[in-house]
Amino acid sequence: MFQFLRGRRIERTGYELYGAAVTAARAPGFYTDLGVPDTLDGRFDLVGLHVFLAIRRLRAVPPPGEALAQAVFDAMFNDMDVNLREIGVGDMSVGKKVKQMWEAFHGRAAAYQAALENRQDPAALEAALVRNVWRGTAPEGQPAVLAGIARAQDKHLATQSVLDFASGRIGFLPFAEARA
Repeated sequence: MFQFLRGRRIERTGYELYGAAVTAARAPGFYTDLGVPDTLDGRFDLVGLHVFLAIRRLRAVPPPGEALAQAVFDAMFNDMDVNLREIGVGDMSVGKKVKQMWEAFHGRAAAYQAALENRQDPAALEAALVRNVWRGTAPEGQPAVLAGIARAQDKHLATQSVLDFASGRIGFLPFAEARA
């Protein structure tokens, strides 16, 4: 059914889905209302959270879900490579830095996955967010808010179809709506 999604087309679709995750992660409220550090690391962590949620959903749908999940991941790390070069990281260091970011993303994704699946400890996601987004010290009450946003996005993404994803469309809730 999705044979048309090959090569360049799936790569382009991965970039479209990744772009939607980046747009969602750049909502000013994360930085102004929740106190997420508006730094390279803070932005990476929010992009990573949204990309994780997208990949989580894509892996749960039939083909080409898994291929799209890989395309989103590839788009993220191609973008990280380009961004590092644009901010002046030397060519010799880019590969090492991208590898560190790749490892950080995988660690965070594993923590978020485990926390979302842990129905026994609803605070597990908050704890993972404190460790990763705020590096151990978060503004009071804000990890619970961000965890609620992540759960709302996860639930919202679960309503979207593989047809939308294959067309390069993924809908994240606006910040205010996800926060409600």
